[in-house]
Amino acid sequence: MTIKVPDWVRGAVFYQIFPDRFRQGPVQHLPPGLTLKPWGTPASEQGFQGGDLYGIVEKLSYIEELGVTALYLNPVFASASNHRYHTYDYFTVDPLLGGEHALRLLLDEAHKRDIRVVLDGVFNHASRGFWAFHHILEEGRNSPYIDWFHIDDWPLNPYPKRNKEATNYQSWWDLPALPKFNTDNPGVRDYLFSVAEHWIRFGIDGWRLDVPEEIDDDAFWQEFRSRVKAINPEAYICGEIWKKADHWLQGDQFDAVMNYPLGGAVLGFFGAQSLKPDDQPEHLELKPRTSHSLKKRVDEIYGWYDPEINQVQLNLLDSHDMARAKWILSDDVPALRQSLAFLLALPGAPCIYYGTEIGMTGGPDPDCREAFPWHKPEDWDLTIASAIRKQALARQYFPALGQGDHYIHILGKETLAVERWLDDDRAVVFFNRSKKAVTVTPPETCLGLNRLNDMAERANDTLSDQCRINAKGCETFVS
Repeated sequence: MTIKVPDWVRGAVFYQIFPDRFRQGPVQHLPPGLTLKPWGTPASEQGFQGGDLYGIVEKLSYIEELGVTALYLNPVFASASNHRYHTYDYFTVDPLLGGEHALRLLLDEAHKRDIRVVLDGVFNHASRGFWAFHHILEEGRNSPYIDWFHIDDWPLNPYPKRNKEATNYQSWWDLPALPKFNTDNPGVRDYLFSVAEHWIRFGIDGWRLDVPEEIDDDAFWQEFRSRVKAINPEAYICGEIWKKADHWLQGDQFDAVMNYPLGGAVLGFFGAQSLKPDDQPEHLELKPRTSHSLKKRVDEIYGWYDPEINQVQLNLLDSHDMARAKWILSDDVPALRQSLAFLLALPGAPCIYYGTEIGMTGGPDPDCREAFPWHKPEDWDLTIASAIRKQALARQYFPALGQGDHYIHILGKETLAVERWLDDDRAVVFFNRSKKAVTVTPPETCLGLNRLNDMAERANDTLSDQCRINAKGCETFVS
């Protein structure tokens, strides 16, 4: 089968936003009398802090200046949870986020800047408030929607007493708030496919699929892809699968998956001396690595998939589902900067979790979901944003960095280089994770390239047969 992936994802840089915690916009769309948590309330507290889609629109210039070309938003549809994975209406943008008007504005303003927008699709489970499940709660065995879910016994017990009773219907991770769809039911399938089609027609640029492997049905995802691509062949379909996912990446289901294994390997190398692996997802394989170990693991991961798939994998260090990278690295900012730069040097679409660029930190969920501290700019670490911006913009201006083939050169136990090439364009990025400056011998194929200082100008010096890399440093050379 010929594998066809969306061209715009090649070289893209994503920015993931948890809408309730990113920014409360200037548009007063909420009715009076609502109670919101104060901005900056600890994430461990339940409730809503008021971030909305208008806030994202307000900060599009900020996002664009970071070098971002695509947004991935956690769920935006009507839900009774601040993370909105408890969907009760898939055809309604949550009023707390500004409703359909706010999404329309966000898409229009983002597209004016050539920024794509991908939404989170939660199709394995709904919520207790979802209309069809509510119908069953009201009508019991008489509900015509009884086969839309997996009912084990009667009467339904949607609010079991803590630690004493189990639910009598199938739910995600046995959470009673998340009843699982029966996706064998043709009505359920058609409903979910129609949701996917509706928002693609509305103008979104793709779907990030929540826990898709729990719908263990190739035909379901093949039809999902067929329906989405029939409307927009360039729509991006990315699955949340934390392990090797070649089964879903044969060209007939997903375009990509969230590349957690790559992120774990990168953190293991640059954070070898500062890793805090406690309470981390086991699929990350967080462990200290040498340059040889990193190369072996990265080569293995890229070897899992077709080169076309590798060009559009969603490469990330962290997300809303795990501790922030800075926390994992015990606040080792140089290691974080290098890890981000390494992702930006590799094939695929790197994804920056909101606030990473200013040094936000936090342990596992929910502590990784703090509000963006717009009101405390004095606490921002702008060196991280600067490092991201330099490499992200370089990907846009130099095709080899965004879309080229790659090879990792081992230059020493703690030093390596990523070489990229596309036609006559070539680039190389050097990394030195040690605490002292080193002089290395570059690959012969890269001699004569120009050192990249910033996007305004390049320094006069070119890459010779010796290159000095600062402690905890990263140097980029381009043709």
